[in-house]
Amino acid sequence: MLRIIAIVLLLLAATPRQAAAQYPERPLTILTGYPAGGMVDIVSRALAEGLKKKFPKGIAIVTRPGAGGSLAVAELVQAKPDGYTIILAPLSTLVIHPQLNDLPYKTPDDYEAIINVVSFYSLFVVREDAPWKTVQEFIAAGKASPGKLRVGTPGIGTASHLNLEELQRQAGVSYTNVPFSGWGESSPALLGGHIEGLVAQPGEVKPLVEGKKMRVLMVFQAKRHPAYPDAASTADMGWGPVSGVLFVFVAPKGTPGPVQKYIHDAVKAAMEEPLFVNAIKQRVIDIDYRAGDQLRADLWKEYKYHTEILTRLGMVKKK
Repeated sequence: MLRIIAIVLLLLAATPRQAAAQYPERPLTILTGYPAGGMVDIVSRALAEGLKKKFPKGIAIVTRPGAGGSLAVAELVQAKPDGYTIILAPLSTLVIHPQLNDLPYKTPDDYEAIINVVSFYSLFVVREDAPWKTVQEFIAAGKASPGKLRVGTPGIGTASHLNLEELQRQAGVSYTNVPFSGWGESSPALLGGHIEGLVAQPGEVKPLVEGKKMRVLMVFQAKRHPAYPDAASTADMGWGPVSGVLFVFVAPKGTPGPVQKYIHDAVKAAMEEPLFVNAIKQRVIDIDYRAGDQLRADLWKEYKYHTEILTRLGMVKKK
């Protein structure tokens, strides 16, 4: 009897190690919460190429757009914590939306933040043939006709939306926010004249700026962007700090440590692949490696920072 118990205990003790050693035995699913063609989709697919070496059973990118990406994260946190389902999620989806909506995740402690991949700041664009040549002119037009000009964002509660809110607060102007589920919807709306302005991401805008379809009026960062040197910065406008964007790979809470490490190491290696480095460079955003305790601390810092902004805007109640 004692011998049987000893064998059972040995088998139970060996199981986690064996599971880690055998991982991955199945294809990896990467969820994305925004439509195809947007930055989340672009970065996910670029990384997937480099990840194929470490996931020989295959990689499936599954799009679950809606609610500013929170539908996809909600699905992720309720998935089995076995390392076969992860998500690349922007900062707003991880730390802003759970403060605004009743979601199955509330704070950075409700998921496993494995590795941050890129970071960037939003910018403000109009059509190339628009009458406004500077952000000051767009602000003046907004003051002349409060609420008339329509500005698109990737959704309520996204970093881009909060940047628009800060623009309105700092400049004392009122626009009508038009939320979209992603770049695949917002860019055609701007080009089609359904909105007058758009808060977007640098890499999404770049091809259309180069193609003389859009013009950048402002970047939501303290320094001017080298790719858009004529666009005003927040420092040029005399404004305070604004929110940037992180893209974080997240796994369900409870995913085994060895599996998290395998995913971390695979993603980090893929981030260093020349094809990925060049793809990100073309999109004029920054590779920004963060992981471990520092990444979790950064997410908590951003969580609390956005709590203050959302409270000031009346979007969440004071705690």
